[in-house]
Amino acid sequence: MTPDHRLPFSEVVRVNEIGAGVTRHLVPDEVARARIVKALDLASLTSFEADLSVSPDHVGWALRGRVKAVAEQICGITLDPLPVHIDESFVVRLTEAADVANDDGGEVEVSLDDDAPDVIEDGRIDLGQYAVEQFALALDPFPRKPGAEFVQPEEPAEISPFAVLKQLRPAGEDGKS
Repeated sequence: MTPDHRLPFSEVVRVNEIGAGVTRHLVPDEVARARIVKALDLASLTSFEADLSVSPDHVGWALRGRVKAVAEQICGITLDPLPVHIDESFVVRLTEAADVANDDGGEVEVSLDDDAPDVIEDGRIDLGQYAVEQFALALDPFPRKPGAEFVQPEEPAEISPFAVLKQLRPAGEDGKS
Protein backbone atom coordinates (compact mmCIF):
# COMPACT_ATOMS: atom_id res chain seq x y z
CA MET A 1 0.00 0.00 0.00
CA THR A 2 1.35 3.45 -0.87
CA PRO A 3 2.39 5.65 2.05
CA ASP A 4 0.63 8.94 2.76
CA HIS A 5 3.31 11.63 2.26
CA ARG A 6 1.22 14.26 4.06
CA LEU A 7 2.11 12.44 7.29
CA PRO A 8 5.62 12.42 8.78
CA PHE A 9 5.95 8.65 8.29
CA SER A 10 3.34 6.28 6.93
CA GLU A 11 3.39 2.50 6.54
CA VAL A 12 -0.12 1.10 6.18
CA VAL A 13 -1.31 -2.45 6.67
CA ARG A 14 -4.89 -3.47 5.93
CA VAL A 15 -6.86 -5.43 8.50
CA ASN A 16 -7.57 -8.18 5.94
CA GLU A 17 -3.79 -8.68 5.51
CA ILE A 18 -3.21 -9.46 9.20
CA GLY A 19 -4.51 -13.02 9.37
CA ALA A 20 -2.78 -14.75 12.31
CA GLY A 21 -0.38 -11.82 12.59
CA VAL A 22 1.87 -9.39 10.75
CA THR A 23 5.36 -8.24 11.71
CA ARG A 24 7.19 -5.24 10.24
CA HIS A 25 10.61 -3.66 10.77
CA LEU A 26 10.30 0.01 9.81
CA VAL A 27 13.19 2.35 9.03
CA PRO A 28 12.15 5.67 7.49
CA ASP A 29 14.32 7.10 4.72
CA GLU A 30 16.05 10.48 4.99
CA VAL A 31 13.05 12.38 3.57
CA ALA A 32 10.66 10.79 6.08
CA ARG A 33 13.10 11.48 8.93
CA ALA A 34 13.18 15.14 7.87
CA ARG A 35 9.35 15.23 8.06
CA ILE A 36 9.48 13.67 11.55
CA VAL A 37 12.05 16.29 12.63
CA LYS A 38 9.77 19.06 11.41
CA ALA A 39 6.58 17.55 12.89
CA LEU A 40 8.15 17.01 16.33
CA ASP A 41 10.27 20.20 16.34
CA LEU A 42 13.56 18.33 16.76
CA ALA A 43 17.07 19.58 16.00
CA SER A 44 17.93 16.29 14.25
CA LEU A 45 16.98 12.64 13.93
CA THR A 46 20.05 10.49 13.26
CA SER A 47 18.33 7.12 13.42
CA PHE A 48 14.82 5.80 13.84
CA GLU A 49 13.58 2.24 13.67
CA ALA A 50 10.55 0.38 14.88
CA ASP A 51 9.73 -3.30 15.21
CA LEU A 52 5.96 -3.77 15.16
CA SER A 53 3.60 -6.73 15.19
CA VAL A 54 -0.17 -6.81 14.87
CA SER A 55 -2.06 -9.89 15.96
CA PRO A 56 -5.67 -10.79 16.74
CA ASP A 57 -6.70 -10.00 20.31
CA HIS A 58 -9.78 -10.83 22.41
CA VAL A 59 -11.53 -7.70 21.00
CA GLY A 60 -9.92 -6.58 17.75
CA TRP A 61 -6.13 -6.59 17.51
CA ALA A 62 -3.05 -5.87 19.59
CA LEU A 63 -0.26 -3.73 18.18
CA ARG A 64 2.98 -4.48 20.00
CA GLY A 65 6.12 -2.61 19.22
CA ARG A 66 9.46 -1.17 20.11
CA VAL A 67 10.78 2.17 18.91
CA LYS A 68 14.48 3.02 18.98
CA ALA A 69 15.81 6.42 17.96
CA VAL A 70 18.75 8.77 18.30
CA ALA A 71 17.77 12.40 18.05
CA GLU A 72 18.48 15.90 19.30
CA GLN A 73 15.90 18.09 20.97
CA ILE A 74 16.36 21.80 21.61
CA CYS A 75 16.97 22.79 25.25
CA GLY A 76 14.08 25.05 26.27
CA ILE A 77 16.41 27.33 28.23
CA THR A 78 19.74 27.53 26.39
CA LEU A 79 18.42 26.64 22.90
CA ASP A 80 21.37 24.24 22.54
CA PRO A 81 20.93 20.78 20.95
CA LEU A 82 20.27 18.10 23.56
CA PRO A 83 21.05 14.44 22.64
CA VAL A 84 18.19 11.99 23.15
CA HIS A 85 18.26 8.17 23.01
CA ILE A 86 14.86 6.47 22.92
CA ASP A 87 14.24 2.75 23.37
CA GLU A 88 10.57 2.21 24.26
CA SER A 89 8.24 -0.78 24.07
CA PHE A 90 4.48 -0.36 23.84
CA VAL A 91 1.17 -2.14 23.34
CA VAL A 92 -1.89 -0.54 21.73
CA ARG A 93 -5.29 -2.25 21.53
CA LEU A 94 -7.15 -1.73 18.24
CA THR A 95 -10.74 -2.31 17.19
CA GLU A 96 -12.81 -1.54 14.11
CA ALA A 97 -15.41 1.23 14.22
CA ALA A 98 -18.19 -1.36 13.71
CA ASP A 99 -17.13 -3.10 16.95
CA VAL A 100 -17.64 0.05 19.04
CA ALA A 101 -20.72 1.47 17.28
CA ASN A 102 -23.76 2.31 19.40
CA ASP A 103 -27.23 1.03 18.74
CA ASP A 104 -28.51 4.63 18.70
CA GLY A 105 -27.78 5.64 15.12
CA GLY A 106 -24.41 3.92 14.71
CA GLU A 107 -22.43 6.76 16.28
CA VAL A 108 -18.98 5.96 17.64
CA GLU A 109 -18.44 6.77 21.30
CA VAL A 110 -15.02 8.25 21.97
CA SER A 111 -13.52 7.62 25.39
CA LEU A 112 -10.51 9.29 26.96
CA ASP A 113 -9.96 6.21 29.11
CA ASP A 114 -6.43 4.80 28.75
CA ASP A 115 -7.79 1.26 28.45
CA ALA A 116 -10.09 2.10 25.54
CA PRO A 117 -8.90 0.63 22.22
CA ASP A 118 -7.94 2.84 19.29
CA VAL A 119 -10.51 2.76 16.50
CA ILE A 120 -9.34 1.54 13.09
CA GLU A 121 -10.76 3.61 10.24
CA ASP A 122 -11.34 2.27 6.72
CA GLY A 123 -9.80 -1.10 7.65
CA ARG A 124 -6.29 0.42 7.68
CA ILE A 125 -3.68 0.54 10.43
CA ASP A 126 -0.87 3.04 9.85
CA LEU A 127 2.10 1.40 11.58
CA GLY A 128 4.37 4.33 10.71
CA GLN A 129 2.08 6.80 12.45
CA TYR A 130 1.90 4.61 15.56
CA ALA A 131 5.72 4.41 15.62
CA VAL A 132 6.04 8.22 15.37
CA GLU A 133 3.33 8.71 18.00
CA GLN A 134 5.08 6.41 20.47
CA PHE A 135 8.40 8.13 19.76
CA ALA A 136 6.77 11.53 20.43
CA LEU A 137 5.29 10.25 23.70
CA ALA A 138 8.77 9.11 24.83
CA LEU A 139 10.32 12.56 24.21
CA ASP A 140 10.69 15.03 27.07
CA PRO A 141 8.02 17.71 26.53
CA PHE A 142 10.29 20.29 28.26
CA PRO A 143 13.86 19.34 27.34
CA ARG A 144 16.52 20.93 29.53
CA LYS A 145 20.29 20.48 29.56
CA PRO A 146 21.66 19.27 32.89
CA GLY A 147 22.34 22.27 35.10
CA ALA A 148 20.44 24.73 32.90
CA GLU A 149 18.17 26.94 34.99
CA PHE A 150 15.77 29.66 34.01
CA VAL A 151 16.50 32.92 35.83
CA GLN A 152 13.61 35.37 35.94
CA PRO A 153 14.82 38.85 34.92
CA GLU A 154 14.33 41.50 37.59
CA GLU A 155 11.25 43.63 37.21
CA PRO A 156 11.84 47.40 37.06
CA ALA A 157 10.93 49.18 40.31
CA GLU A 158 8.40 51.44 38.65
CA ILE A 159 6.28 50.10 35.83
CA SER A 160 3.74 52.93 35.63
CA PRO A 161 3.51 55.01 32.43
CA PHE A 162 4.11 58.12 34.53
CA ALA A 163 7.55 56.80 35.49
CA VAL A 164 8.43 56.69 31.79
CA LEU A 165 7.18 60.27 31.29
CA LYS A 166 9.16 61.38 34.34
CA GLN A 167 12.35 60.11 32.68
CA LEU A 168 11.61 62.15 29.53
CA ARG A 169 11.41 65.46 31.40
CA PRO A 170 14.54 67.64 31.06
CA ALA A 171 16.75 67.85 34.16
CA GLY A 172 16.01 70.71 36.56
CA GLU A 173 12.40 71.04 35.50
CA ASP A 174 10.05 70.46 38.39
CA GLY A 175 6.91 70.30 36.27
CA LYS A 176 5.18 73.27 38.01
CA SER A 177 3.85 76.28 36.09
